[in-house]
Amino acid sequence: MNELKKNISAVISSLLPDVSADDIMSLIAPTPDSSMGDFTVACFKLAKSLRKPPIKIAGELMDKLNASLPEGISKIEALNGYLNFYVSDKYIADNIIGKIISVGNDYGKNDIGNGKTMVIDYSSPNIAKPFHIGHLGTTAIGNSIKRIHQFSGYKCIGINHLGDWGTQFGRLIVAYHGWGNKEAIEKIGVKELARIYAEFYVRAESDPTLNDKAREEFSKLEHGDKEALDLWKWFKEISLNEFMRLYKVLGIEFESYSGESFYYDKMQAVEELQEKGLLKESDGAMIVPLDEYKMPPCLILKKDGTTLYATRDITAAIYRWNTYHFDKCLYVTDAGQSLYFAQWFKVIGLMGYEFEKRLVHVPYGKISVNGAKLATRTGNVVLLEELFDEAISRVRAIIEEKNPGMSSENKDEIAKKVGLGAVIFNQLSAGRIKDVNFVWEDVLNFDGNTGPYAQYTYARCCSVVSKCDDETKAGNSNINNGYSCAALNEDERALALLLASFPDRVIQALGEYEPSDITRFIIDLCQTFNRFYHNCPVINAESDIKRLRADLCRSTKAVLGNALWLIGLKQTERV
Repeated sequence: MNELKKNISAVISSLLPDVSADDIMSLIAPTPDSSMGDFTVACFKLAKSLRKPPIKIAGELMDKLNASLPEGISKIEALNGYLNFYVSDKYIADNIIGKIISVGNDYGKNDIGNGKTMVIDYSSPNIAKPFHIGHLGTTAIGNSIKRIHQFSGYKCIGINHLGDWGTQFGRLIVAYHGWGNKEAIEKIGVKELARIYAEFYVRAESDPTLNDKAREEFSKLEHGDKEALDLWKWFKEISLNEFMRLYKVLGIEFESYSGESFYYDKMQAVEELQEKGLLKESDGAMIVPLDEYKMPPCLILKKDGTTLYATRDITAAIYRWNTYHFDKCLYVTDAGQSLYFAQWFKVIGLMGYEFEKRLVHVPYGKISVNGAKLATRTGNVVLLEELFDEAISRVRAIIEEKNPGMSSENKDEIAKKVGLGAVIFNQLSAGRIKDVNFVWEDVLNFDGNTGPYAQYTYARCCSVVSKCDDETKAGNSNINNGYSCAALNEDERALALLLASFPDRVIQALGEYEPSDITRFIIDLCQTFNRFYHNCPVINAESDIKRLRADLCRSTKAVLGNALWLIGLKQTERV
């Protein structure tokens, strides 16, 4: 479809003085209604350069183009300054459906990122704290953005920048010495670490000296105290084992697990800031003033000389640049950290590093469960593993009710795919920056705009394709010979044209770092396919109509399968 639009742009450009094909291409947009054509060229921006009213421009172009219709176009109409194009049925059948069938699972890929490297920092849970629903945003969004970039040709470096350094470990060491139990921690794991950590805050309210002790313990850690380091390594090992198990369930892989601790002995950035005259003393702490840029100062060292998040993030960015020479480096965190990232990005620029403009903060909204906010300090969290287990259990019960004859093994496999997919899709269904409220009834609705609905539609599509493979050899025919059926009906056209828009939707999601562009496409595709499914018999259709409709189903399977992969959902052959 994009090729057709490029050809149309070139033809129109040849009819207009000093108007390039790229200029015309930028004016092409979908029509608001299919009755007005399949795409339109708005002539308003041409009025000034051509010194004519948009209505006259559109009318003159219509007359010239209709005199010799461009290939792939059946009709052109001018309406209120818009030039509306109707794509021919033959072009849709041979060039859109035909291309998807020939390309298959590669349909929708682009080469925007060929030869380029994208580094993405996401998920990044804190060691010794539970992997809870609050981590779902960065994990699901980051994974999808990484896949969209991979789909677009980028070499992607996924970094899990573990929160494995900082004063919180001083608190945890104090908590462990004060009221922790080794046997309980080894048996229960991160949950027990989280429990004694939460108790620290409760006790510190009545005994503020605990905060001083925590700072002392972290200072020991930074200075290489053996006992403190051994405890820290133990906490990290316990946490990583649990994290890795969950990542495996989700099908998420990282190229690096280098967390904050990896950089604690690589803090040359502090010396560099000092040498470049950027570091200033403020009440005993060391800062980089940012008043000139209308931001609070960036805190680099505390009064006791210990490092902070910014110190380590600046060091990590420099290391990543020297290591990967990235074209862009993304940081996927909640929107509440936007100012923080703006601060240390600016510090990178002040240090003279031109890669500052390649650093991108990708913010997202907060998540709540039935409207309740989450907080690890108070223990008010929903553990992600428990959430997934509950989703799988609920989906298993639904499958049992809908399809009691299915084998237990198949029920377990499908329940796992659909349960995990439901949770992930719910996170990605709204715009990235919007807050998400998790409500079970909405998340697991098989008839709504949900993950289960998308995966159920994919399974339905697979079922039709499987039956077609048994009944027809359409998939092995020479697609270039075209289809002999005279015309496409409304549902066939709508499905084919929507499938044709997938490459553009991928590019849109890539440019906006917006997985919801893909989830919205998925819902549009599922709804359009299901209308086609109900209104257009496939197996019982006449031979050539059957071949075209079977190929529409194959095309839908390929495109929907790709779209599901882009957002991290598993494909389901049956539900």
